[in-house]
Amino acid sequence: MSLSNPEYSHSKFLRPIELDHQLGHIKAGFMALTLMAIGVVFGDIGTSPLYALKVCFDPTNGIKMTPESIFGVLSMIFWAFVIVVSLKYVLFVMRANNNGEGGILALMALALRTAKTGSKRAGLLIVVGVLGACLFYGDAVITPAISVLSAIEGLSVVSDTFTKSEVPITLVILITLFIFEKKGTAIVGNLFGPIMIIWFLVIGAMGIVQVYNYPQIIGALNPSYALSFIVHDPSIAFTVTGAVFLVLTGAEALYADMGHFGIKPIQFAWFFLVMPCLVLNYFGQGAMLMLDSKSIENPFFLMVPQTYTLALVILSTVATVIASQACISGAYSMTSQAILLGFVPRMKVTHTSEREIGQIYVPFINWILCLIVIFVVLAFQKSDNLAAAYGIAVSTTMLMTTILAAVVMTRVWHWNAALVTSIISVFIVVDIGFFAANLIKVLEGGWFPLLVGSLCFLLLITWYQGRKLLRERAINNGIEVDDFMKSLFEHAPHRVEGIAIFLTAHIDFVPPALLHNLKHNKVLHERVIFMKISVWDVPRVAHEQRLSIKDLGNNVFMVRAIYGFKETPDISEVLELLRTQYQIDCPLMETSFFMARDSLVAKEIPQMSMWRESIFIWMMQNAARAADFFKVDSGRLIELGTKIEL
Repeated sequence: MSLSNPEYSHSKFLRPIELDHQLGHIKAGFMALTLMAIGVVFGDIGTSPLYALKVCFDPTNGIKMTPESIFGVLSMIFWAFVIVVSLKYVLFVMRANNNGEGGILALMALALRTAKTGSKRAGLLIVVGVLGACLFYGDAVITPAISVLSAIEGLSVVSDTFTKSEVPITLVILITLFIFEKKGTAIVGNLFGPIMIIWFLVIGAMGIVQVYNYPQIIGALNPSYALSFIVHDPSIAFTVTGAVFLVLTGAEALYADMGHFGIKPIQFAWFFLVMPCLVLNYFGQGAMLMLDSKSIENPFFLMVPQTYTLALVILSTVATVIASQACISGAYSMTSQAILLGFVPRMKVTHTSEREIGQIYVPFINWILCLIVIFVVLAFQKSDNLAAAYGIAVSTTMLMTTILAAVVMTRVWHWNAALVTSIISVFIVVDIGFFAANLIKVLEGGWFPLLVGSLCFLLLITWYQGRKLLRERAINNGIEVDDFMKSLFEHAPHRVEGIAIFLTAHIDFVPPALLHNLKHNKVLHERVIFMKISVWDVPRVAHEQRLSIKDLGNNVFMVRAIYGFKETPDISEVLELLRTQYQIDCPLMETSFFMARDSLVAKEIPQMSMWRESIFIWMMQNAARAADFFKVDSGRLIELGTKIEL
């Protein structure tokens, strides 16, 4: 099934398409992949100790600093890691991959294979997937702000004189990060892994020292402490649950980045490095609180002697910059997938590495995120204030992931219904618990990521539905290719030298640009190619399987090029494949590209309100040209205007 053009069959073509189900992972050894995964995947969840436990014992939560509460919170943190990250994501959800690719949009595409196009179930799955993806953008603006700000706040432990400089220093670091995004991570990417390994070993060692001072804290591994804490004071436990959730932020990245590194390296890194070091650090902070409750002012940085605080601040800043960069890059990848799946207008996408296909830069997204992040830092000022805004977006995305995973388990894997119900029930209960606990913080700042996510959802769904309406109008008003070609060559127009390639969105209908060319120029080139570029719900397609072709006679061909949603369509590549696979040579200097440039006019229709039509038309007018997106040589391009009532 193709998300972008699900209704078009390819049965008429000379060679059937067989999609490549083999994911081209980075060609590197297991340990090299594990090293890179540590640098990219675990930055967000790995920097949560900077602020998470501090927020848990925020006085506004009403929690008292008692041994029972400390043991209870630590037990909740440990079992949250076990249930949500280890069981849900690492062992179950990561199995629900789309030919090796992860992330909520890839999961949505996988679930949609089981739903009939246009059905209510397909529509519901799209809403769930797109909503989760949109809330990821809310996470993408909060993560850089809270991570870097919490690291810089460590300077106040060194000296109170730094307090007023925390926000300016944070802004300088973040703006610099966004400026250098266009350079890509290819140059410094190999440094991310070693730095994050140092980070995890350091925070683990910090925890070991504190646990040594109060070894009884290990008892918090017992889930009875969490249950006792919840039962003893449910209202406070419910409030604290929203803060406990902060230790899980970044868990979605394990799944989203799976396509770059594979399942095994991520699983290995989590179980043998990341989770042990995180648990040690959180338990170390808890041990320190048992001995000195005043250290709650900044428990992470107070774990080390003051002579080491500045060095720890520097290391923390570097780690949070890496975490922020990975989150921003994730927003680029999400946008690229959404463009190719038909939910976002085309926009400029730059590849920053010649070797790694996943390293891209999207200028529009970069600067929008930059402006919003600056606003967030200036508006919230403190990491504690941002914490209230953080959990709601991530918890909603996790809930959407669980729903889609349940569909995949039942419809794609055909697992036993009772087994799926028992597994998903546990995850759903936990997800809803975290979601509800974060929902009460909407007025304290949680409204912000919800606002960002809602605006994104409106835009994405409007674009998707608008394109669907345009497709339906084109099909209803279109002229079928086979009938047209027969009638055309009964009174053949004058043929001129050269090659004409008409880019079309519909393989069964005559491209509007051809009709306009015949109407105004009254000629037909000696070789004519109707070219359709499709994006299917698989990550990548092998070169030898990319093209299919139909000979329409009289030196006229219909060519279909299929790309995966993790690839970037390229006309020059298609022409080269035509030459090598089908011996159809299209020298660039002899080839002209024809495209229709649509001009939309809003019209009252029952399927979409006028104000949403206006939004869609605005998005269409500001989208990157298809010719630029498909890398068509502008010097060989001819655009013919068409007027369409939506």
